[in-house]
Amino acid sequence: MKLLIDHPLPFLLAHGGEQVLIERTRQALTELGVEVEYLRWWDDRQTGDLIHFYGRVPIEYLHFAHKKGMPVIMSELLSGTGARSPLALTAQQAAIALFRRCLPKSFQARFAWDSYQHADAILASTPLEASLAVRLFRAPPGRVHVLTNGVEEIFFPKQPARRGDWLLCTGRITELKRTLEIAEAALHAQTPLWVVGRPMAPGDPYAEQFFKLAQANPKLIRHDAFLSLEQLAQAYREARGFVLLSRWESLSLAALEASASGCPLLLSDVPWARSVFGETVRYCPVTPVREQTAAVLRQFYDAAPQLPPPPRPQTWREVAGTLKALYEQLLLKK
Repeated sequence: MKLLIDHPLPFLLAHGGEQVLIERTRQALTELGVEVEYLRWWDDRQTGDLIHFYGRVPIEYLHFAHKKGMPVIMSELLSGTGARSPLALTAQQAAIALFRRCLPKSFQARFAWDSYQHADAILASTPLEASLAVRLFRAPPGRVHVLTNGVEEIFFPKQPARRGDWLLCTGRITELKRTLEIAEAALHAQTPLWVVGRPMAPGDPYAEQFFKLAQANPKLIRHDAFLSLEQLAQAYREARGFVLLSRWESLSLAALEASASGCPLLLSDVPWARSVFGETVRYCPVTPVREQTAAVLRQFYDAAPQLPPPPRPQTWREVAGTLKALYEQLLLKK
């Protein structure tokens, strides 16, 4: 079996969680004996048995792949869609239905809604996104599979460590992650916060505001642009708790890493988080009111030492094993 992996956005333009997801999946599949290559769009001599496309695959792409006898698996992150209110989702569903009736097929192809009906398998990282694929885009339920992201073995502690005083926040310093707002709330609540992450680009105005705040308050706000895997794993094991108050997510790799480390979690009270973690973690409403966020942060900080650990996530090897079995099933149907 030879798998080709494809993705529409170059990593050099937008490093992030999806890049980590693709790279770790490829590595784990290779370790299980699957031959994996990135699809080379310029190489008409490249061969493969099936394609795993990360993103929404164009409908013409699907048709050409099927003519070659190649099944296509589609993994699209519906993080922004999943953060919408029930009313907004109902409106979106109605709008798509209307556009399907009124717009020319050639124009509809730009949205690639039909890809959900023609892809051989659709992978969703959360039950919420699986339901959205079926509800909004008419994906056949039998082709939709929920497969959470994996975590590297290094994040699973072999022995417990003494937890310190710092809350940990990891990820890109962006408005989406609300890094600055978390830091401002931590200052207001007087809860030490350790932020690990880089800006999206040098000189980013939002990140610069955070840097100034951290530099002015070194006793409460600590910042590291980068930690090695070993250092990051140690940070998760020793953190008092993990904080992720982003506006939306798909399935946060950082939250899963913290969960593997047994670190208590405080997450934004948004649908993806509740669909994955249920009542096993603490939640904070997404609000512009700093005092409200600070109050929740303080409550979490005080309670963290007594909170039970979150549920254990899968390893990348376990995820790859499920993927390999799915690939084999699809090839048998050819």
